Amino acid sequence: MPVKNRFAELLPEITAWRRDFHEHPELQYEVHRTAGKVAELLRSFGLDDVVEGVGRTGVVGVIKGRSDTQGRVIGLRADMDALPIKEITGAEYASKTPGVMHACGHDGHTAMLLGAARYLAETRNFDGTAIMIFQPAEEGGGGGLAMIEDGLAERWGIQEFYGMHNMPGYPTGSFAIREGAMMAAADQFDIVVTGKGGHAAKPHEAVDTTLVAAQIVVALQSIVSRNIDPLKSGVVSVCVVQTDSPAHNVIPQVVVMKGTARSLDPKVRDQLEEGIQRVTSNVAAAFGATAEVDYQRGYPVTMNHPDATVHAAKVAREVAGDVDMDMMPLMAGEDFSYMLNTRPGAYIFVGNGDTAMVHHPAYDFDDNAIPAGSSWYAGMVEARMPVPA
Repeated sequence: MPVKNRFAELLPEITAWRRDFHEHPELQYEVHRTAGKVAELLRSFGLDDVVEGVGRTGVVGVIKGRSDTQGRVIGLRADMDALPIKEITGAEYASKTPGVMHACGHDGHTAMLLGAARYLAETRNFDGTAIMIFQPAEEGGGGGLAMIEDGLAERWGIQEFYGMHNMPGYPTGSFAIREGAMMAAADQFDIVVTGKGGHAAKPHEAVDTTLVAAQIVVALQSIVSRNIDPLKSGVVSVCVVQTDSPAHNVIPQVVVMKGTARSLDPKVRDQLEEGIQRVTSNVAAAFGATAEVDYQRGYPVTMNHPDATVHAAKVAREVAGDVDMDMMPLMAGEDFSYMLNTRPGAYIFVGNGDTAMVHHPAYDFDDNAIPAGSSWYAGMVEARMPVPA
């Protein structure tokens, strides 16, 4: 594939961009340096327009093809933000920001899309307009929604969205995708259990909130095991338990718990929310305590559209020779889902090789995946908007 050859030539330069981003990670919407460098590079490539501050700190680049006979517009998206994790890779380009690192490969995603933007600006071998989308705050901040609410789709007339993420465990440069639910709806909940505090030596005079909280944690697992169809997926995880006293001999008055609920189906999502409310309040009441649940819906299911999945897989196959079309859905969340809820499109994974898993302090993006990833980004534009014969 000619695109792949060009990206092999550009690999040292794109790698240098990637490693610079890795050295200077930024969180959520505070990606000012990253977004500034992205905008600077896009302008140096000769794009037709570069707009900053979309969705607070997002960047949008516009590349017009050599022709535009049908008014087609395709959007390609990469995320820019890092994670609050202390890096232990030992790489010479390791994070210079204490407690912050690119532990999910967004530095690689950004660099690959920049490479594609440079190539597309050089060749313009397509009929329509390509929109390069560099998004902030994927890691819990909802930057995808912020960009959509800032008029991303309407302002640039985007008709289809395509996005990509690296995947440790798959061979470097290989691709995997599936039609339909690709990643989960990611909700979170806070539970406040209130009882009657007291001396640990006199539990009969108290309403023991630690005991109540423990029972709630166990009982919540029955929602997935006994209320959800066994052929469907659901996760309920309580990840934080905090009391209002650090003492060894105090039964606390209040216990706070925090957790997450994941699902791939809207009905299951409703069942999880209802079940968490019901189980929590009833278990607390059984022990003479009270419990309040604050359930917050987060990113929706990342749902690949059927036709777009076929298009994405076809380009990936041209780049890599083969594509896993039936990868298992992931219960992690992804705010590219907001873009796919607005326009048709698809989300694909590119292999990162035998590396630590994402969100691990030893994770690092494999630069050898860059030619394949950049080729896929550019290939989507050329395939979806071919120049008329």
